[in-house]
Amino acid sequence: MNVGIIGAGLMGKKRAKALEGFDVKLVCVADSVEQKAKELASLYHCQSTSDWKKIIKDDRIDIVIVSATHQYLAEMAIEAIKHDKHVLIEKPAGRNLKELEKIKTTAKDHNVKIKIGYNHRFHPGILKAKELVDQGEIGPLLYIRGRYGHGGRKDYHKEWRAFKDSAGGGELLDQGSHLIDLSRLFAGDFSTAIGYAPTFFWDMEVEDNGFAVLQTKKGQIAFLHASWTQWKNLFSFEIFGTIGELIIDGLGGSYGTETLTFYKMKPEMGPPDKHVFEYPGEDNSWKLEFQNFLDGIQKNIPMNGTLGDAIATMTIVENIYSYSKK
Repeated sequence: MNVGIIGAGLMGKKRAKALEGFDVKLVCVADSVEQKAKELASLYHCQSTSDWKKIIKDDRIDIVIVSATHQYLAEMAIEAIKHDKHVLIEKPAGRNLKELEKIKTTAKDHNVKIKIGYNHRFHPGILKAKELVDQGEIGPLLYIRGRYGHGGRKDYHKEWRAFKDSAGGGELLDQGSHLIDLSRLFAGDFSTAIGYAPTFFWDMEVEDNGFAVLQTKKGQIAFLHASWTQWKNLFSFEIFGTIGELIIDGLGGSYGTETLTFYKMKPEMGPPDKHVFEYPGEDNSWKLEFQNFLDGIQKNIPMNGTLGDAIATMTIVENIYSYSKK
């Protein structure tokens, strides 16, 4: 299958690298900054263009990966779907629920697969934790606690993420959507979502912190905090059950070595048994996610991270934004 990538920034580069080893060919890279497109294309000996619509209209291309900034995600994905391309869209797939619903409506008339780039679902600690939860190793789920953040960088308030028109929202929509998506992965749908989206430090139009409390119909709780004032990069995701606890810390790189700590309660209670899984080395989540996408296309296997998941996450984000304004 032939692939085209729209967006030659950090995400576009990660997506291009993730294609290595698969029976696919990167045909063309597009970026509004032509030099960026040329530089990425030169690494894979493919064509480049500054006009993203050339990728959409290219009959050779079967799969389009949309790795643009938020204000273009839905528009580009919709055009790709109209041209009967399978599409992998970076999270959150759009700036708001209206844009995601438009993608869904467009897709009804076209026989294509749509994958949303929630790559955290494919991190080794998350995959192992899901396996343990599904096996009943921690018992019925009680609650989840998640924290995710970084401290930005100099002039962060001048970047595209700082403006509502280009980003749609701030940190709640950025890293916060990963926390919400992972919480849904483990707990299922949430019926209630409240929280706050304040701007504490950065001089910007959008929130630099997002606080959320989510509840399922069964009463399970997810308590989440995403922050652009977390001065030392942090990822921590904790899952509590009736007989055990799972703690995923780190994502590799500046977030530290990824680990999964499994605490299993003893029948007599007291200090639990402890087992630590460590996952040093390269982040393989991008390749695993693309494999899942390919399997969905070629084998019709259900995909892990769908447009429906993105719509559910965006609904929660918008509910919190509304609550925060009260």
